[in-house]
Amino acid sequence: MLFHAAHSRLSANRTQSVLRFSLVATLAYVVVTFVAGLRAHSLALISEAGHNASDFLALLLSFTAVYFQSRPAGSSKTFGYQRAGVLAAFLNAAMLIVISIWIVVEALHRLSAPVTVQPRLMMIVAAAGVAMNGVIAALLWRVARDVNLRSAFVHMAGDTLSTAAVIAGGAGILLTGRNWIDPVLSMLIAVLILWTSMDIVHETLNILLEGTPRGISLAEIRTGMGHVEGVINVHDLHVWSLGSNSSALACHVTIADIPPSESARILAQLNHVLKERFHISHSTIQFEHMDCAELDGCVVPMEEMAGGHAHYRGHKH
Repeated sequence: MLFHAAHSRLSANRTQSVLRFSLVATLAYVVVTFVAGLRAHSLALISEAGHNASDFLALLLSFTAVYFQSRPAGSSKTFGYQRAGVLAAFLNAAMLIVISIWIVVEALHRLSAPVTVQPRLMMIVAAAGVAMNGVIAALLWRVARDVNLRSAFVHMAGDTLSTAAVIAGGAGILLTGRNWIDPVLSMLIAVLILWTSMDIVHETLNILLEGTPRGISLAEIRTGMGHVEGVINVHDLHVWSLGSNSSALACHVTIADIPPSESARILAQLNHVLKERFHISHSTIQFEHMDCAELDGCVVPMEEMAGGHAHYRGHKH
């Protein structure tokens, strides 16, 4: 436990160092890009400044979430702050969707009222952006172990690609003199932002609404647990995500009317199956020795309350 805690703190410190550097570099680039966009009359550059401003906020949210996630669980937060990163990722993705809508509206306005841009300045600033965003994306890739940091990585990787597109757009305007390339390019950037954001929104909403984690099948879990010797039936099964990298399970398991000392073997085997096959390390398993029916969300004995319904609870943390 001590080694695990020390390793977690070391990992958090390394992640915070990467995020701290990314915050400073991104803020500097936002200022440069916005000023250059105004001087070049380039909506593509201004949209890049807006996109990078959202990245700065995204990185700031991720930085804050990493801090909270490293805090231990307590009596008021018994699962700790594992969902802090999930909430940050959801806010990041939602913010990107708003930014992309704004870019499309502005681009449509530019198409109806074209503005002359300065392609050389566009290309110079965008080239600096490709270098900076590429370095930050590479650093985040090395530490991206959950949906929070993955959302930050998607921000920066998307920036790298969209900023490279600005260079291509500047070259196209320089060669052809067609200024409509700038707003069209902006709309393509907006589509890229939407595409990279919707998957994160879907995943984080599923976690926050306590849906079944992605890639987990309740039928497969029920079958796997049912193969353990001594298990008669698995029911009232619930699986949800504590964070983007950890899941919890609660269920009722019917076994024969045996002493608790014998049921301990079954419990150990069930938890082994859950951890090794389904990567679920936090489970609450309630043993029962007679058939039950589910009424209004509560499991009660088939023989009403008269049968002396015996329960054995098994917990795995």
